[in-house]
Order: sequence, then structure tokens, then C-alpha cells
Amino acid sequence: MKQTLLVFALFLSQLSLWAQFNRGVQWTSDGNGYIRLENKEIVQYSLPNLEKKTLVSAQQLTPKGQAAPLTIRSYAFSQDGRKILIYTNTARVWRYDTRGDYWVLDLDKNTLTQLGKGRPTSSLMFAKFSPDSKKVAYVSERNVYTEDLATGKITALTKDGTTRLINGTFDWVYEEEFDCRDGFRWSPDSKNIAYWQIDATKIRNFLMINNTDSTYAFNVPVEYPKVGERPSPYRIGVVSAAGGPTKWMSTLGDPGNTYVPRMEWANANELIMQHLNRKQNESTIFYADIKTGKITPIYVDKDDAWVETKSSYSWSDSPEGWDWVNDKKEFLWLGEKDGWRHIYRISRDGKTEKCLTVGDYDVMSVVSVDEKNNVIFFTASPDNATQTYLYKVSLDGSGKAERVSPAGQVGTHRYDISGNSLWASHSFSNANTPPMSEWIRLPEHKALKESDDIAKKLAAAASTPKKVEFFKVKTDDGIELEGWMVKPTDFDPSKKYPIVFTVYGEPAGSTVKDSWGTGRNGLYVGDMAKDGYIYASVDNRGTPSPRGRAWRKAIYRKIGIVNIRDLAMGAKAIFAQNAFIDTSRVAVHGWSGGGSSTLNLLFQYPDLFKTGISVAAVADQLSYDNIYQERYMGIPQENREDFVAGSPISHAKNLRPTQNLLYIHGTGDDNVHYQNAEKLVNELVKYNKQFQFMPYPNRSHGIYEGEGTSRHLHTLFTKYLKEHCPPGAR
Repeated sequence: MKQTLLVFALFLSQLSLWAQFNRGVQWTSDGNGYIRLENKEIVQYSLPNLEKKTLVSAQQLTPKGQAAPLTIRSYAFSQDGRKILIYTNTARVWRYDTRGDYWVLDLDKNTLTQLGKGRPTSSLMFAKFSPDSKKVAYVSERNVYTEDLATGKITALTKDGTTRLINGTFDWVYEEEFDCRDGFRWSPDSKNIAYWQIDATKIRNFLMINNTDSTYAFNVPVEYPKVGERPSPYRIGVVSAAGGPTKWMSTLGDPGNTYVPRMEWANANELIMQHLNRKQNESTIFYADIKTGKITPIYVDKDDAWVETKSSYSWSDSPEGWDWVNDKKEFLWLGEKDGWRHIYRISRDGKTEKCLTVGDYDVMSVVSVDEKNNVIFFTASPDNATQTYLYKVSLDGSGKAERVSPAGQVGTHRYDISGNSLWASHSFSNANTPPMSEWIRLPEHKALKESDDIAKKLAAAASTPKKVEFFKVKTDDGIELEGWMVKPTDFDPSKKYPIVFTVYGEPAGSTVKDSWGTGRNGLYVGDMAKDGYIYASVDNRGTPSPRGRAWRKAIYRKIGIVNIRDLAMGAKAIFAQNAFIDTSRVAVHGWSGGGSSTLNLLFQYPDLFKTGISVAAVADQLSYDNIYQERYMGIPQENREDFVAGSPISHAKNLRPTQNLLYIHGTGDDNVHYQNAEKLVNELVKYNKQFQFMPYPNRSHGIYEGEGTSRHLHTLFTKYLKEHCPPGAR
């Protein structure tokens, strides 16, 4: 459900040890340069002069007998820097193209060799070099393999993988809700591999139906644990890279009723893992001895609502990696013990901890840890929850956090910092300023090229009209909400205009951010402002805004209640403060969780919202997956009434004849099942509620597959909005 907060603005929008996406900067080992793919070649730029040299030519990337170089999706260097792993010919698995073909370019021998000989085309996943650069490991068809780069020998480390017994990767729900995809790790000494095994044999298939691709319809099964159902049991195993039996690690509690979303090597003899109970409100970190399998718990974090599932590291939102410091005698972790999200330095045995970022503000993400210079760079925004800035603080806990982002650059900043902390790739935008980027020198935050200097560009654009206006309102409940508004192009405050709200409303995302893209409706054909619409959004309690734990977790067990009332009362406050809003023309739209919020706003607050366009909504919370729904709502066997109270179908009978509803869903949605649409339709039919319904055959949660789909959806959205919430001043 989290995928489609702003589908068309962020769709397909981790640099890690496996060659998958290369979304971050590929820094050189000394930190004084970066590497990138350019014109079918791999090139290196030195800093600060940005001098370019070719590391790998297009010819070197051309297989024997072929005329063109490989189409590279991503690449990764071996630790010794003498080999490059090339990822190509990719195929989508659920969200991302995590299957494909891998080739190794040996720079010393100048040879290009495809890995996985005999394996099916585009079946290799998460390939990565061993630390000693002698082997590559990968997953193919749910088994883990190693391949010796000198001899070409392929060794199957697991042989029992099936569509339901999964080695080295994950089932649907682990991938969707924990961001777990790459499910194996090389040991630091290159001798062993640790991997997850997920047993989905007891998870019932949800059957989607394909009616269009053959004369006879056929089922498309997805192993999908609905809320209230037990999760797939897991095991963590360690196997020799040369093959042999797997040693299974012990775990805490019942592996069929708990989770291990994170696992890494602590050293060559131990693993470190994060364990979650079923409700995900108790997190335990423990070590596992790879020889005996014995585990040693060392650190427990609890919350009345839920705990974080990983230490968020940088913008990549990647669950891989563990943030060790002090020669692995300590590690860094993010926690909310004092009501704010802070970085803690925890001893290896878990007995001592120190908060490094003290204050009434949230750490948004850790960007870089530089032990040599005793500094951590992180993002935060203590004074404005819609924005993002770079800060730094001493790694030893001395001193206060200092802002690094320039004071005059108001908005959202993103950084990728070199290992030596001397350089960074910096990008900036705000809701009224398109993205700008520059290479900078730290700590002075100075642009390397005058032509790229963001400060100068902003000074030159200072007079640009600000179309997106940010504001705050206080609701009848005394809750201060933040929002934005875009007014019509020829705005006249003496006239009345329709208002269209975009909403999400759930813990997976926020709609009120001072960054480029805010204030734009990707579903609308044309220009809403020119056509005479006010476009707006407010953020409710429960969104992941940096406003403290109490803000984020007020929604616990109250999705569909607290968030909906905040959104409705926010709209009411906006109407009271702005006489130019025509309250007879009020529309709302959203996708996924935003679709659910749209339905609930129409059904629960019909006096405020007249027209709604809901896409791919969870109409019945009891139909969604267990990890997401139980994290935020509890387990339905214990508090079923909360799920019922917050579900749109429980309120569908309140839709009024004077209201307008367009509901849209893809029948091939593996995330929010089409089942939700049919349940909603049944409930509306039961009470003789008239509405418009558009199913898209075999389209997934993003509703983009198939010729003409996006154009049709956009046209449908725009036509319905104009007909039922007419634009223009009155």
C-alpha cells in the first residue's frame, strides 16, 4: 500500500553491495572521485577538478560475437578494484527489476564472461563479489549459488528451493513491507554465506484472475498472508561458500509468529540480527554463533505502538548494512526513547548507550558516518517539518548538532557524501523551485563549479512567483496541521473557486513536503490552476513527518478514524479562513492509502466533501497484508472492532445522492487486491448508492501496464472531475 503515495510523481523514483540500481554516487575508494556510466562507458571524475577519464570502454563491454555493448542496468566493482560485475537484461519481480543476467569484466585479463551458465535467462538475483574478489554469489530460482571466477565452477549451496520454499530472497510480504529483497550475505573472510530461508508453504495463495490473455481464464496465485494470518516461518542458515550442509541458527520465539527483517555479519564467526514480535512493538537485537547456532540477545527496544524495523541509513531506505563504529565495539541505531527520533551509540554488548543527537527534533536519516573525522552527517528539520536539511554532530557525543545546509536555501536538500567527508553531491529543490544539483566541498559547502552554484542560481530566481503556498491551520480538536495550496492563475479573492484535495493519510507517507512536485497533479490532463481550481493538501497525525513520536503514533489502532478526522477538520478550518472557497464544489482524490482516505472522507464527512476519486483503495482493512496492517492496527483476533471501524465499507451506506464517487482499481493488483473493489461495490449496491466504477483488467497497483492505460486513466480522472466539480470562478 505504501508504494503509491504519489504514483505518477514518484513512480520508479540503494547503493549497496549488490549490483542492482546504482542509485547513489559511486565513490572511488579514496573518496576523491566518483564513477558513473556515461555513453555506454564507465568513466571516472576526479575531484575537485572534475577531470574525466575512461575506465571501461564500450568495446570492453561488448560480448564476443555481438556488435553492441551490454545495456547496463547497474554495475559494482570488486573489493580489489580489478573486476566489475555488470547487471543487464533485467526483469521485474513485484516492485523492481531484481532478476537479470550478470557478466564479469576482468580488467587484468580484459575478458567479459557471463555468469550462471546453464541457468535460465534473466534468472540471477543480487549477485555480488566475495570480499576476496575470487567468487560471485547469486540467487537463481530460489536457490543460492557461488561461482569461482578462475575456474567457472558453479556450486549450488542450496537445492531445496521451490516457489514456496525460498532461499536467499523473500516472499511478497517481506519484500513489500520490510524492503527485504537481497536475502544472503558474504562473510568478511569470504568463507561462508548466511541466508534467509522463507517457508511460504503454509501461506494461502490469493488467486487473481486473468480473463484476457487466453480463451479460458486462469488464476494468478500470490502467496499473501492476510491480516490476522500467521507469517511465513523463516530460518537463518550459514553454509560454506564451497558447498556442504547448512548450519541453522536458533531464534527467539516461534519463527512462524515473529520476524527477522535484518541480518548481517558481526564478524567472521557471528551474525547480528533484529527480531520482531508479531505485533512489531518489541525489537530484540541478538548475535548468533555460526558454529553452534546459539544466540545471545543484547538489546531490546519497546514501544506502545510499533518500533522501527531498521536503522534508516541515508536516502536509499535500504535494509542492508549495519552501522558499526570503534572497530566494531559499538554500533549506531535510531530510536525514539525520549519521544523524538535520535541516533544512539550502543556498545557491542548492548549494556551502554548514548544519545548523540540531543534535542526536541527528529533525525530523518543518517547520511554518512566518518570515524576518522569524528562526525556523523544526518538530515533533520527542527523548525519546519516540510523541509530537509543536512546537519552534523560529533560521533563521540560531544557538542551540539550543527546545520551544514546554507541558511538561504529554504526547502529540501539531499546529499551523497564521500568516504573522506571532503566532497558531496548536493541537490536542492522546493515546491516552487525545480531541482538543482552541484558538487560541493565540505565542510564549507562551496560549489566546485561556479556555473553549478545553487546559491547563485537561487539569487537569480528570487523574484519568481511562488505558486505553491504553505500554511498552518488549527482544527476544532486543537491539532495544528500543515498544508499547501495552489490558487488559480487569475485568482480573484472576491470570487468563489472549487477546491480539490489530494490525500494519503497513512503512516507510509506524507503529502506536505516543500520539494519539487508538490502542488502538481499528475493525473490531471492540463493545468488545474489555469482551469480555475484550487489544489491543496494537509498532513494528518500518523504521517511520518518529523514532528515527534506522539505525532506519528497517534494513529495506532485508529487508521480510518484519527487520520480521517484530522483531514476533515483541516478542510473545515481551511474553509473558515478562506472565503474564496466554494464549499459546494469540494473534491478529494488519492491512491492506495490515499484512496482509502478518499472513501472515508466521502462516507464519514459528507457535509464537507462532495466529489471523490479513489484509486486502488483498501476498502476493508481485514483484506490487507499482515505485516503492514498489524504493525499499525494490532492483531484482529484481539481488536477486530478497530479494523471494522476504520474501514471504508463500514461507512459506505452514508454516501449521499448529492455526492459523486468514481472508484478505480486494477484487477491484477497483487498489493491491494481487487477483492477490495468488489467488497465495496457490494456494499454500495446493498444500500442503492449510485457511483461510477472503472476496473482495469490485469493492471497492477500502479495501473500503468498495457497500451493506452495511463492516457485513459488520466482522461477519465480529468473528465469526471470537470463534470462533477466544475472548474472556474463564480
